[in-house]
Amino acid sequence: MPAVETVAVAETSPDGVEPSRSIRTRVRHTLSGWRQLGRIAYRDPEHVAERLTLYSAGNLGEASLEWAHTIREARPEVPRAVIAEELRTQTAQVARIDGAVSGTPFLIALIPGYLSYLREEGRMVLRTAALYGRDTRELETSAEVLVLRGVHPNVDAAREALEKVRDVPLPDKPVKRRSVRTWVHSITVLLIFGGFLSAPSDERKESAHPWLKASVGFLFGAAIWATTWVLPATFMVAMAWGCETHARQLGRRALLFYDGDADSAQAAIAAAKNREDRGHGTREILRATILFLSIAVPIGFVAYADHVHHTTGINWVGALGALVAVSLVLAASVLVNRR
Repeated sequence: MPAVETVAVAETSPDGVEPSRSIRTRVRHTLSGWRQLGRIAYRDPEHVAERLTLYSAGNLGEASLEWAHTIREARPEVPRAVIAEELRTQTAQVARIDGAVSGTPFLIALIPGYLSYLREEGRMVLRTAALYGRDTRELETSAEVLVLRGVHPNVDAAREALEKVRDVPLPDKPVKRRSVRTWVHSITVLLIFGGFLSAPSDERKESAHPWLKASVGFLFGAAIWATTWVLPATFMVAMAWGCETHARQLGRRALLFYDGDADSAQAAIAAAKNREDRGHGTREILRATILFLSIAVPIGFVAYADHVHHTTGINWVGALGALVAVSLVLAASVLVNRR
């Protein structure tokens, strides 16, 4: 992610890599980061949010402190809130691109795109914390990050969860398949971590048949991913929209919390819901227009397929039209639940 100002880029890059290094080195460093994030998610899906948070603190914590020191020396007269706001905007722009990539039907791009999005969000929160004098290497800051993301209800619960995995080595590669329930839980946590789902209420009762709930969730998720092959543009727009929106919201939460406008992380989350960025209405209209166009074309095809079906009977056009229609229903369900 580009730094807040050109002068900062000249002195240090987001990953602490000197500008003189080759593009090949940067690409290799990025790919290595993706592999490590993927390795963490695969090896310990039960604690994926805590593992990713600790990994970010270990790999980005020191760099975030250095970035905050550099930017404050370069722009001592600029209020910290202004710098944090610029950082938030830039991260949202990167999140838009990562979201579009993760919305493609290609797994080789989907997973790195989403992990890159999570990494950029983590970098943003850590830099914001460092800008306000927090030690981003400390467990307390990592606990605050988890609460700001909505994974845990308070800092005490987040700290306890982090302490459970902090001193435990990453598990070895599993020798047998994990249950569907485990993977559904892991994916659910990742979606909460990335802002696509809200954490369930503590008062919600456990399902009488958790395996059935997990299986249905897995099948629904697989069906949604399958529809990206039919409506790729729609899901790319939706993911870009969702990732950018959450990056802006998470950045606002961090700013409210670390700037002292909110007494707690939970209060920052509540306050962030009631604020909108400048130009929010224009962006919403533009996104809605693009999303409408990406759906209008498939709907037109469904109407044409229905006409062909009534004229010539069942054929490949009618079958494809039915597939597109089902995909539209699933897409609409995803978009409605995302609001």
